Amino acid sequence: MPRSRNLVASRRRRRKILKQAKGYWGRRKNVYTVAKNAVEKGLQYQYRDRKVRKRSFRRLWITRINAAARLNGTTYAKLIHGLKENEINLNRKMLADIAVRDPETFSEIVKEAGQ
Repeated sequence: MPRSRNLVASRRRRRKILKQAKGYWGRRKNVYTVAKNAVEKGLQYQYRDRKVRKRSFRRLWITRINAAARLNGTTYAKLIHGLKENEINLNRKMLADIAVRDPETFSEIVKEAGQ
């Protein structure tokens, strides 16, 4: 009895990879073996960078908070310590947003943290 190869499934599998490789340059977009490697590598980068994005944003927020804190005569470390001691629960994302969009409110927060 001849071997069954299930061409439907293998073609669907290849088409799925080539669809993911759409927009790649050169042979990466239309040669299956090259596209498969490129897509796998791209998925690895995607997985890794979902974590890296969170780190990058936290660094950005801290930089913004520090800049605004220094305009108000304190440092980032002293501000965060004061917020914790006075039990003011604002996360860094919200603090950075307030620092950029509403400097007057941020100044009031700094005064509260300093007391």
